[in-house]
Amino acid sequence: MTLSTQEHNPRELYYPEMAEITAIKQYTELEKWYEITLPGGRDLEHQPGQFAIFSLFGIGEAAISICSAPSKKGAFDICVRKVGMLTEKLHQLEIGQKIGVRGPFGTGFPVADFKGKDILIIGGGIGIVPLRSLINHVIDNRDDFGRLVILYGAKNPQELLFPDELQKWNDDPRIEYQVTVDQGSPEWQGNTGVITTLIPGLDLDLDNTIAAIVGPPIMYKFVLMALKSKRLPDENIYMSLERRMKCGVGKCGHCQINDSYVCLDGPVYHFPDIKNLPEAI
Repeated sequence: MTLSTQEHNPRELYYPEMAEITAIKQYTELEKWYEITLPGGRDLEHQPGQFAIFSLFGIGEAAISICSAPSKKGAFDICVRKVGMLTEKLHQLEIGQKIGVRGPFGTGFPVADFKGKDILIIGGGIGIVPLRSLINHVIDNRDDFGRLVILYGAKNPQELLFPDELQKWNDDPRIEYQVTVDQGSPEWQGNTGVITTLIPGLDLDLDNTIAAIVGPPIMYKFVLMALKSKRLPDENIYMSLERRMKCGVGKCGHCQINDSYVCLDGPVYHFPDIKNLPEAI
């Protein structure tokens, strides 16, 4: 069961808690990974797919997905793309410096309902970040799930994130991992093409496969069409929507889609709940 905003007390909703940056990795020109430690090494107690609000005083706040599994104790991970003033300042921080944290917020993947199922992960670009939490949850609880199939696509080889983990996924006989890039390089030996080119060749147990999809908005339409051609039921599809979330608690309205607030009802949605919601996909 995921945490809801109503389960937080008001102070947790609105007041950041100061946390320490305990590790940093630079993955690409725009993406950095951070390990964050709360006071006393307390766990964030998130679910895969949830997010938190991070703040730098005098600069602002931003919603960022948690990319570590709940099974990681004493700290949690985020991966930040440098796209604005706050994230640019965040990229300048060093180990030992502090950052404000509120959350976790939103809905995550209902992992308890996924037990016994085959899990199909489809991640495009930075969409692999929130999916990393789900992937690591499945790996850490491997006996609770069936097949783990990971499809990952990026624009080019230089934009692939978590390279050490990608190699482990590729080498793990319990994981069926495929990667593709839109545009290769002279050194690239893998598949070249959009991520939907990986779907037709999949042999899926349609009644027992759960698909978790996260990526850029343009990707969803074509991935859903490809899964429909495989006859995967809509009820077996979950997806995370990206919107400009500000408050995290359903007050500001920045993330509203008709009567749905992505920060409360999402970011993870069951596809049947949003397939007829205008502007959702």
